[in-house]
Amino acid sequence: MQQPVSPTINSVLRPDAVDLGRLPPGVTARLEAIQGGRHLQRKLSALGLRVGSELRVEHRRGRGLVVAAGASRVALGSGIVDKLVVVPLPPAPERGHAAPPAG
Repeated sequence: MQQPVSPTINSVLRPDAVDLGRLPPGVTARLEAIQGGRHLQRKLSALGLRVGSELRVEHRRGRGLVVAAGASRVALGSGIVDKLVVVPLPPAPERGHAAPPAG
């Protein structure tokens, strides 16, 4: 069962912030907060997951997820997934990125 985002944490986050585990595969999001201590933050930072970075949910592995951050893919267990708060981003064309050239 998903843990709700703590009201005290939620009051300082954007209103559209959600737990990472709520996102379906294929969705890109910005990491808004890590609800854990320095050890977890350092561990995630070493994997390329920092507050403010973009990640994409690749697929589910039970209650865990595989996410892409830049050129890396990282498997996250449910204990970590439950501690990550993200803001879903619109699809790439809506964010102002140019489409790749055809052909």
